[in-house]
Amino acid sequence: MTKIKKPRVLVLIGPTASGKTALGVALAKALNGEIISADSMQIYKYMSIGTAKVTPSEMEGIPHHLVDCILPSAEYSVAKFKEAALKFIADIVSQGKLPIVVGGTGLYINALTLPWGFREKDESEEVRWRLSAEAEMLGSEALHQRLKDVDPLTAQTVHPNNVKRVIRALEIYEVTGKPKSYFDEKASTEELPYDYELIGLKWPREDLYYRINHRVDKMVEKGLINETKSLLDRGYDWDLTSLQAIGYKELRPFLNGDATLEEVLTVLKQNTRHFAKRQMTWFRKDERIHWIEMNEKRSLDEFVKECLDILSNFRFMD
Repeated sequence: MTKIKKPRVLVLIGPTASGKTALGVALAKALNGEIISADSMQIYKYMSIGTAKVTPSEMEGIPHHLVDCILPSAEYSVAKFKEAALKFIADIVSQGKLPIVVGGTGLYINALTLPWGFREKDESEEVRWRLSAEAEMLGSEALHQRLKDVDPLTAQTVHPNNVKRVIRALEIYEVTGKPKSYFDEKASTEELPYDYELIGLKWPREDLYYRINHRVDKMVEKGLINETKSLLDRGYDWDLTSLQAIGYKELRPFLNGDATLEEVLTVLKQNTRHFAKRQMTWFRKDERIHWIEMNEKRSLDEFVKECLDILSNFRFMD
């Protein structure tokens, strides 16, 4: 039986400050593509500098989707991202173009490219808060025992000390009436609608950290302080998920008069470096990713050529 050929989607990932934006645009120009952002913070309006959002000039005429499209006060989720991204992918494919997903939010990438259905219907913040309170009151072992009773298969794979995962599994059971293992088994046979090819950007640690520090300095020069003040002036509160983003929350002590600008920028650089490290830890576990070794001596054209060679070797462009 002949296997039906699926439409293909290129996914370009990497840590913050790794050069995804420029390489994504260059690949879109070379492959007749459009870009879908997989960045959980660049989706918010009025937050351009702190999120290193692609500018109109940097887009070079390439359409970018899921950028600058919701208010900082709006609720957003992995499920909403996946739903929107799939709609844009279908539209781009229908035009005979290549969808190129670009971003560093690992949860978004996995939700889109792996057969595991992130569903709004199995989420309940109320249940999650109650289970969290019970974990503090009764202890992690008690919650894990409850998971053993309702979902022994999942309980075998989750350590009792991993309270977050225990709570998530119990949340799924309480909301849907079915154990997480049921959905995992179902997902294992799920057929993805597209063939995804993942390319990752890997920098030597010291080079990446230098790029991060330099980027923070540039953000301040471009007006990061005023951008943050503007968000507060518009009535957006520090407790919002959007303002908890790295690049904004660190400025709070300075804007409140409790720290100097130098002090908060030191913290911002440190937090961004730690974030990049966590991103790479997440991505390194994914064996599907074809890595490109990045360095400052090579040109953008060379990186594009290497990406095209990777895609050609895997018959992506047939």
